[in-house]
Amino acid sequence: MSLETMRPTPTWDAPSYEDTVDILAAHRDELTYKVWGGDWCKDCRALLPDFGAALEAAEVPDDRIDEIAVDDDKQGPGVEEYDIEYIPTIVVLDDDGKEVTRFVEEEPLPPAVWLAEQLEAELE
Repeated sequence: MSLETMRPTPTWDAPSYEDTVDILAAHRDELTYKVWGGDWCKDCRALLPDFGAALEAAEVPDDRIDEIAVDDDKQGPGVEEYDIEYIPTIVVLDDDGKEVTRFVEEEPLPPAVWLAEQLEAELE
């Protein structure tokens, strides 16, 4: 099931986030983004549309983005396996299925920026 909240924000300004988009684009064919959220969740509605726009700007292929809807009890596919407690949570995996990094609900930066910084530190 896809998340309506992952629909890219049309007003998101990719040029203002050039470094973020460049980092996401540099790894677009080697990483998978597993996104747990709920369209009912205010944090998801606030954070995920811009993240969707960043992935779109970076031309991350759709098959590299796995949107996972959880119910209002935060139950859904992969929740136990990936120890999902808060939403949105974005787990970034390499092609071997190893977790590279994750964004959890209240990081100090927006998801795309935070993940790009983590990926740069881990993979560059």
